[in-house]
Amino acid sequence: MTAIAETAAKTVLICEDDPNLRTLVRLALGDDDYRFFEAPDGPSGLALARRTQPDLIVLDLMLPGRSGLDVLLELRKASDFAETPVIVISAWSHSDDAAVQAGADRFVAKPFDPDELRDAAVALLEDDSANE
Repeated sequence: MTAIAETAAKTVLICEDDPNLRTLVRLALGDDDYRFFEAPDGPSGLALARRTQPDLIVLDLMLPGRSGLDVLLELRKASDFAETPVIVISAWSHSDDAAVQAGADRFVAKPFDPDELRDAAVALLEDDSANE
């Protein structure tokens, strides 16, 4: 079975304030391969995460309303999201250590290579499936 077939039913939450980048994330991951939810800011990202219980979260660090780092720390405090894979994307390449310390599973610098983002997502979702 291919990685795409194994992840076909997975849900991805994209927390990114730039609508063009949200589209790019969807396209990089395979627009038809996942079920996507999108949040343009930190507070709606947290609310959508709680409502949808995503299998993967792609989280920008610079979000209006509440930073991505704050969102990540809040998610990691909740038992429901302690094991949810999170890919942090940011133009601040120097923030990779802070993101990982806060609980990010991967850090992808902007501008990102779509293949790098897709490969990270597939690997995290495969790891998550193996732990179920």
